[in-house]
Amino acid sequence: MARRPGAPAAYGEDFSFVSPLVKYLLFFFNMLFWVISMVMVAVGVYARLMKHAEAALACLAVDPAILLIVVGILMFLLTFCGCIGSLRENICLLQTFSLCLTIVFLLQLAAGVLGFVFSDKVRGKVSEIINNAIVHYRDDLDLQNLIDFGQKEFSCCGGISYKDWSLNMYFNCSEDNPSRERCSVPYSCCLPTPNQAVINTMCGQGMQALDYLEASKVIYTNGCIDRLVNWIHSNLFVLGGVALGLAIPQLVGILLSMILVNQIKDQIKLQLYNQQHRADPWY
Repeated sequence: MARRPGAPAAYGEDFSFVSPLVKYLLFFFNMLFWVISMVMVAVGVYARLMKHAEAALACLAVDPAILLIVVGILMFLLTFCGCIGSLRENICLLQTFSLCLTIVFLLQLAAGVLGFVFSDKVRGKVSEIINNAIVHYRDDLDLQNLIDFGQKEFSCCGGISYKDWSLNMYFNCSEDNPSRERCSVPYSCCLPTPNQAVINTMCGQGMQALDYLEASKVIYTNGCIDRLVNWIHSNLFVLGGVALGLAIPQLVGILLSMILVNQIKDQIKLQLYNQQHRADPWY
């Protein structure tokens, strides 16, 4: 039958604007992060149930296990919207997913900019966290291992200097301190000894009582904050690559969801057009 002059070209009944490639790519993209979110929640719950977090709470504003659970739940809900929205071609869920992902991306971007602009305040906060960790060094084995790893990795001792270890009740240099570790530093502050078969855990004994020159022959005297800042400055490209690696999946998710939403809208318009003109003898 002839088509009315000026009418849009007719599409077959099986034609669809929705690309299966975009649809299922977005689905599997969200499925991957959906599984990751469940693993994060499981690890957070396990850590919370199996471990006391008093020392961690004293050093950090938020319990890491609780933070992991909260981030995992939010990520689970977000990727759930993406999965179901793409599979069911639901515009509302897809727009919710796209909007939330955009907000997360902008918040991360703002945090990075603010961290760069207010670097002095960030440095002060890091110093506060390190000092609190020093205070609770003996209270938690995992915290102790983390500090020892950081000091050995960055070849440093304490926050500003090795004498920061006086903040810890066991290493404090006061005369009334009965601890055998009085005026000492942890073994992780000690300079490595070549071909050492057994680690000397008492190598930091009495080091705080020595001046910088004498102590530097046995231990690292530079603080970890300066070492950390120097490491960041020398690895800006690596950190930039990590930040880009975190941003790309978010941007890909936003782009795919927006493309799919537009395709679904075009498909709805096509269906409405076909319904309106199906009874038209000139269609």
